[in-house]
Amino acid sequence: MAETEQITVATTSAGPGGTGEPGETVNLPVVELLTGRGFITGKSGSGKSNTASVVAEKLLDNGFGLLIVDIDGEYYGLKEEYEILHVGGDDECDIQVTEDHAGKIASLALEQNVPIILDISSFLDEEEAETLLTEVAKQLFAKAKKQKQPFLMLVEECHEWMPEKGSMGEVGKMLIKIGKRGRKHGLGIVGISQRPADVKKDYITQCDWLVWHRLTWNNDTKVVGRILDNKYADAVEDLDDGEAFMMNDWAEQVRRVQFHRKQTFDAGATPGLDDFERPELKSVSDDLVSELETISEEQQETENRIKELREELDKKNSRIAELEAELQDARDLSRMAEQFTEAMLSQAEDYNPGRTEQEKMRRQRERFADSSDSDSETDADSTRDEQPPEPDETADATSGGGFGDAFSAFAADGAAMNGGSADDEVATDDSTVDGEPTSNGHAANADVATNGASADDGAVAVPVNGQAETDTADADDAALKAAIAEAVEAEESSGETDSPAGESDDFDGPAVYGDLRADIEELERKTRRMLAYYREQGPGTPLNAHFSAGGSGDRTAAYARNRELRLRGLVEHVGRGKYDARLTDLVREESDGRLDEDEVESVVARLESAFLDGDSD
Repeated sequence: MAETEQITVATTSAGPGGTGEPGETVNLPVVELLTGRGFITGKSGSGKSNTASVVAEKLLDNGFGLLIVDIDGEYYGLKEEYEILHVGGDDECDIQVTEDHAGKIASLALEQNVPIILDISSFLDEEEAETLLTEVAKQLFAKAKKQKQPFLMLVEECHEWMPEKGSMGEVGKMLIKIGKRGRKHGLGIVGISQRPADVKKDYITQCDWLVWHRLTWNNDTKVVGRILDNKYADAVEDLDDGEAFMMNDWAEQVRRVQFHRKQTFDAGATPGLDDFERPELKSVSDDLVSELETISEEQQETENRIKELREELDKKNSRIAELEAELQDARDLSRMAEQFTEAMLSQAEDYNPGRTEQEKMRRQRERFADSSDSDSETDADSTRDEQPPEPDETADATSGGGFGDAFSAFAADGAAMNGGSADDEVATDDSTVDGEPTSNGHAANADVATNGASADDGAVAVPVNGQAETDTADADDAALKAAIAEAVEAEESSGETDSPAGESDDFDGPAVYGDLRADIEELERKTRRMLAYYREQGPGTPLNAHFSAGGSGDRTAAYARNRELRLRGLVEHVGRGKYDARLTDLVREESDGRLDEDEVESVVARLESAFLDGDSD
């Protein structure tokens, strides 16, 4: 890399707003260009893209790295003289790329110092282009933290990514972040636009150098008046092609200059009647392209494999659905067979009603026990009507058997069922049966009580002659429904009381305070006191702030310290040569709007201790 401190890009010109003698050389410091924030503007045809190309050519001549975000496909002409990698979305580029290539593009740019043109115009899908640009910007910012190498990102039509009005997408947020925080890591940015009124003012006012080519729209000239002065707002309408007003921090004056013409093919020139002949362009190293092609091949293999797996999954899901349907049909047939068998047995066993009731309940209990084991997980709703009723508090039998154990009391003693005396007593698990003997040998009014409860206390009455079968079934259904309703109500109540875990918030408010506090504490004592002056007194000039901070009032020293505050985003230019503190806005930006106003004010109050009362440096 050439040891070049400055590059020559223009000469001074005569006319309203000009300073100095015409024809003087205009130089730009390389470090300020590569790591700072710039803005180039002018209406179509005024020379703004030529100016950007001249800056790019001068940097490339001296071996400095840069990445150009080309939105109109007009920078490929640089390949006429320079070995620059042209990536995008069509065959005109050296290699077609996607967001998967973002990490490698950033590595080539920063680690191997490869100049790159990222041609956004070659993408048919706008969303795909924005995603790629966002990922490349993120990767550049992340790698710049480690690489610490001066590098410039030049962005055409920046008003589309950083609009003054309307919402800002992920691209704009990332570009703003590079503009505010990239200088620390050596990553600079230049925004280019033909409509300054449409560009986010937070970006323009934080720029270190600005170039104003010809503007005619009233809204745009008003911006010139606010940033420079009203006399420049009038004169900017009469500038010639390539002529501009240039303002920068290191010169501290506005100069009227004529930029040089670019040396490479002008792909952005308006087509005329002459024959168009595309020049012979330089090719890049095959090794660079092969590295990116490897990523493309791996991406294609991954996409093909995903497609195959999805097709296999669809086939398996279809087969599972078929098997589930067959299984459901088999269950339905099994239930129909059981119901038919039960109906036949019921007719065949009418000769012994009492015994029929006992055996019927026993078979029902065994059948539902088996059914619940096989179907409870897959067919809970369909088995609900067939399962034996759950015992409630008044009708439950013993702890081991429910209704089945209650009826077992009849089978345990034949005398009670067939001619037992009035004093005979059948007991099972503390259940008793008392009844009067009748002429046919059965207890006419036997009451079955379970768990020591009498019939009068709500136990289910089961006559041994089977006449109350229907009433018993109704009572069992009522008990089952009540139990189910109670279970559902308990489950819903439990669900309502369990609050879902909220989404984790990885934002740490103190982290914002810590980063900004560290930035402030890195400043020299007089610089911090200048910040205190702006914070306490409001808008003022750098000379007044410097004098208030204990300085001598030297203009060069005052503006040097003031520039350090601007670069860190702690102050901003508010017009007429005055500056003001912007600590509150900086806290909001660094927290990405995730702190409420009380939290913002709390962080600001804590930060003020670093440069107001108690400054110990």
